Amino acid sequence: MKGHRFTDRLGFAWAGLRTAWRMEKSLRTHALATVGVVAALLITRAPALWWAVMTLTIALVVGAELLNTAIEALADHLHPQWHEAIKRTKDVAAAAVLVTSLGALGVGAAFTMDQVWPLLQRWLA
Repeated sequence: MKGHRFTDRLGFAWAGLRTAWRMEKSLRTHALATVGVVAALLITRAPALWWAVMTLTIALVVGAELLNTAIEALADHLHPQWHEAIKRTKDVAAAAVLVTSLGALGVGAAFTMDQVWPLLQRWLA
């Protein structure tokens, strides 16, 4: 992409997002989870720091999912037959998504304890 204008590079990135959206159900699942996170942030009236933490967390998970999708597509294209090295590569890329998703669950648990639980206690009191 060297030598291309910024607007061209931005177009390539949007094309990549559209492609991944069509290819990966898990990306659409992450989008649905994002809607839930934004709703929770709005309902709890979370401070700006929680918005920043959640934004970064979502970006990390989605970024890992996009990289996993790219690696899988490239590996399948370069070596369509089953091969142990390709399997390991795809497994490691999937593990990256798993690790970031588990980290996101940890952030979600911290948010729940810090913002949601006190709100529920006030509502139930």
